Amino acid sequence: MKDRVVITGIGMITAVGRDRESTWQAVKSGRSGVRRLCGMPGLPDGLLLAATVDGIDFDRFGDRNFPLALAAAREAIADSRLDLKRLDRTRVASSFGTCGGPTPWMAEQFARRRGGNEVIPWWENLLHSSVPSRVANRLGVLGPRMVNSTACATGAIATFNAMRAIEDGQCDIALAGAAQALHPILSAGFYNMRVLASGADPESACRPFDLHRNGFVMGEGAAVLVLERLSLALARGASIYAELLGGALFSDSTHVTDLSADSAPLAHLLDRALRRSNLAPGDVNYINAHGTGTKQNDAMETRGIRAAFGPAANRLCVSTIKANLGHLVNAASVVELAITALALRDGFAPPTVNLTSPDPECDLDCVPLVGRQRPIEVAMKISIAFGGHLAALALRRWSGAGQRCEPAPMAARLAA
Repeated sequence: MKDRVVITGIGMITAVGRDRESTWQAVKSGRSGVRRLCGMPGLPDGLLLAATVDGIDFDRFGDRNFPLALAAAREAIADSRLDLKRLDRTRVASSFGTCGGPTPWMAEQFARRRGGNEVIPWWENLLHSSVPSRVANRLGVLGPRMVNSTACATGAIATFNAMRAIEDGQCDIALAGAAQALHPILSAGFYNMRVLASGADPESACRPFDLHRNGFVMGEGAAVLVLERLSLALARGASIYAELLGGALFSDSTHVTDLSADSAPLAHLLDRALRRSNLAPGDVNYINAHGTGTKQNDAMETRGIRAAFGPAANRLCVSTIKANLGHLVNAASVVELAITALALRDGFAPPTVNLTSPDPECDLDCVPLVGRQRPIEVAMKISIAFGGHLAALALRRWSGAGQRCEPAPMAARLAA
């Protein structure tokens, strides 16, 4: 019998919050971090919209992914109350999603900006494992290291791999996460693809599931989850957010960026995720959708959910937070998975902001404009990525020993 896996720590840094709880409170209230993008080398100021993280500088290798990932990892470890010095660190794994190190062209730009001629090692320029390895080295994590780069599904697949490593007995604890910092190549590429939202008001430009949606906005940030074998978590008295029930990976081979018109691959993914998690469609209360705000994605995702869940789809709450935080690409799905775990903890379905004119093709309950307090026992996170990567993970609210409770209001915490 495979070991059960639980989430005991969450770390997060986004455009709307420098930690887990500040990000969650911003998402709950529907606050957006989207602004006009300025200061990006090679791109005119104000041309694009993005939700960026202020105050995170480039490290000495010209990279912002590393400091974002490290900040989230440190918060997650502290949140889980893990003392890595007292653990067998060979039984602590790391599973990180990444977009790779800076390209040589980027490195040249950074060197010019600093006014120096520092040579950045080739492994920091080319290896996709550079940031995850540096995070693991800094934290002293000695167990298996897993790295994947699968576009918008990266963080979810990193979490899936970490869960499987625990189930398979390769480790007892795993750090699972991803980081995404914006850079000129990524920004210009999305601009040239014509998938980015535009509008006079940056905060209302991205409109997932809305009739007038016209694309997504870019974002940056990171999230890291501490996954743990249930028996170990209970033995050490850990506080538990949720149990990872299972998940599934699949692919859509239609096109590198387009989805199957009938959403059959997505429906198959969701059906497989339900079965692997021992769930019936009616067991799921909330879905955190991929929900980019593009014409194609939102309609196809709705179609896939309806095909997999049948009549139970009418009782689902389905929302997306990409209009708040931007599309974090490699880090999107793990940040959204972290938000899903917090939704379970607090019994709160976060809103889909800017959804003022629901598209008839997107006819699910997408929690428009205002979040909703409601019991959520089981939730699912869906990720749909360029390249045909599909991922879904199912979580159950933890209600046993070590149950996480909603944090006290800030005033009460300060008074204590």
